[in-house]
Amino acid sequence: MDSALPGLRPTRSRVLIESEVVAMVIFVFTEVMLFAGFLSAYTIIGSGAPVWPPVGEPELPVGPTAVASLALILSGGAVMMSGRGATTRWLGVALGLAGVFVVWQVVEAVRLVQAGLTMVSSAHGGFFYTIVGAHAIHALVAMIVLSGCLWRQTRGGLSPGLFKAVRIFWYFVVGLWPVLYAAVYL
Repeated sequence: MDSALPGLRPTRSRVLIESEVVAMVIFVFTEVMLFAGFLSAYTIIGSGAPVWPPVGEPELPVGPTAVASLALILSGGAVMMSGRGATTRWLGVALGLAGVFVVWQVVEAVRLVQAGLTMVSSAHGGFFYTIVGAHAIHALVAMIVLSGCLWRQTRGGLSPGLFKAVRIFWYFVVGLWPVLYAAVYL
């Protein structure tokens, strides 16, 4: 037995954590810091303002956005179910629910711009579109990679490591949204 440390048996080389998963965890950590910075700045600017959000700005659609948020959260559940079997079906459900959320975000943004809330109308408008827009971009990218997983799954080429990494990213997108919703909408 040729071992560098006494009492250890040589084992076959096994990967305990796939490199895709490690890379995604590191990426998600950096994105958490990005959004923490956004929310910190939003909170600091808002707490220093006499009234936040400024008087005269359109009200954010709290109720309808809560319904769209439910679609996003349910999509996270569908992705979770996709890891337990019937992957193709559950990924399709997740993508459909995510699409409802993203379409709502676009409709909401158009309505708010028409009502006068823009990136330059106030600091509140700038922060709103930066924070919500950054999340929407993350949701779109996640939908693209989920679509790639669905495509690979239908062809039998979806690796477990890639699938785990994509699920981690989707859970980040889904889990981040309630925090953003509470901070920005409520």
